[in-house]
Amino acid sequence: MSLDFLEHAARAFEPKTDPFPTPGALAQAITPGTIQTPALDVIDQALVDVEAGKIDRLIISMPPQEGKSTRVTKTGPLWFLLRNPDRRIVVASYAESLAQEFGRDIRRFITENNGADGSLDLGLRIAPDNGAVTAWQLAGRRGGVRSVGIAGGLTGRPADVLFIDDPISNMEQAESETYRERAWSFWTSVGRTRLAPGAPVILILTRWHHDDLAGRLIASEEGHRWHVINIPAQADYDPDAGETDPLGRQPGEWMQSARRDEKTGRQRSAEDWERTRREVGPRVWNALYQGRPTADKGNLFPKDWARYDQPLWIDRADGSRWLPGEGHEMAISADLTFKDKPTSDYVVLQVWARIGVDVYLLDQVRRRMNFNDTVTALKALAARWPQAVAKFVEDKANGPAVINALQSTMPGLIPVEPQGSKYARASAVSPLAHAGNVVLPDATLAPWVEDFVEEAKAFPSGAHDDQVDAMSQAVNQLLLYPLLEEETVTAEDLIDDDPHAYLGGY
Repeated sequence: MSLDFLEHAARAFEPKTDPFPTPGALAQAITPGTIQTPALDVIDQALVDVEAGKIDRLIISMPPQEGKSTRVTKTGPLWFLLRNPDRRIVVASYAESLAQEFGRDIRRFITENNGADGSLDLGLRIAPDNGAVTAWQLAGRRGGVRSVGIAGGLTGRPADVLFIDDPISNMEQAESETYRERAWSFWTSVGRTRLAPGAPVILILTRWHHDDLAGRLIASEEGHRWHVINIPAQADYDPDAGETDPLGRQPGEWMQSARRDEKTGRQRSAEDWERTRREVGPRVWNALYQGRPTADKGNLFPKDWARYDQPLWIDRADGSRWLPGEGHEMAISADLTFKDKPTSDYVVLQVWARIGVDVYLLDQVRRRMNFNDTVTALKALAARWPQAVAKFVEDKANGPAVINALQSTMPGLIPVEPQGSKYARASAVSPLAHAGNVVLPDATLAPWVEDFVEEAKAFPSGAHDDQVDAMSQAVNQLLLYPLLEEETVTAEDLIDDDPHAYLGGY
């Protein structure tokens, strides 16, 4: 018996090498030059786990234009069919035309990769009598792809795998309860009812609204079944609370983008991400790019805050700012939740002025800072607003350390012992905010104020509360406590409602 015969016999029992172990490997094969990013690596692994039966309900959210639909809804169904050509796959989207585009592209991948002229042969063929755009089947197999819009029905064959890609198309639809109900109705009365036993469901979307399909599924009684992967543009989590980032990034680190400049081939840079954040505004940014749409419940704080649109201050030649007139009181409020390490949380320093029975937010610094950076920032803010002699610093956590470091060189440092929970302190000033006594700058004066508004809207369930904490501390100290103690704020304070007139006509 020859050695060659034994070698061939042994090789016959060796496991075959999988040419496409992940959807990403398949994407590289059918579209050479496909960009692979850490985010797409995470998506690939999730799809592998779905196909292996480890996950049966999957939600993936990530920023727009980062390759999620191409990988999940175009390459994903093809990869599932390669592993089991008998799978009956349904692809759904907000519009039937988009769902059909997905189905058409999957079909094209098969017809273009049939081994002709030495091309890649996937080993799949479309049945000649069953190849319509809306529904096609593989030749000699039970599997295929059916494309539907969420406004349509899904009769006939059951679904062995259901892909739902962006059930809502834009902010206008997201704000419409009718469109949100339409997406929910598709799931409850159409999609869910057509699932074959054990069929997995994959929902891929950009988040638009807290009550979108993903939000409702997560909040439902079966919310625990859903494996949720949210990949924000910028890592934003608290390691000390046990939170993690799906890409293993440090807080503040940007995602590697799949987008490339067609001319230069350059990826999105940190500057590009920052520019996008400024241009779209905090509400859209938090929803679409961070995957954290704000729940606009209108409970604790007003939706529309009182605003001022002209500077209340005079800019001096030395770089400082000065409030003219008499009778006002100014203070700096500091929320110092820093940690002396690269993963430090946000530090917030705010400048407030009480004018009559109203308090005005004049300035704010909000950054991730360590101890030294915080001390430097507080010194700089105090120099910019020399009339803000009082500096309210919470007398817990990191506050005492800052007070000890500055008390010999900076006057007016006042330790504040917090009374009650954060929610209780915010609730105490809530009526003043709704009454218009807490006045914010217009975004034309202070672009950062929209982040403040979004945080207040989401409080107390939002990702951050540092700006609200600093605000409630300032309003409590400057306005609420004097009112309750019948000090400082008197009837004479109500003479003029115009802050510019009150400050001497400036």
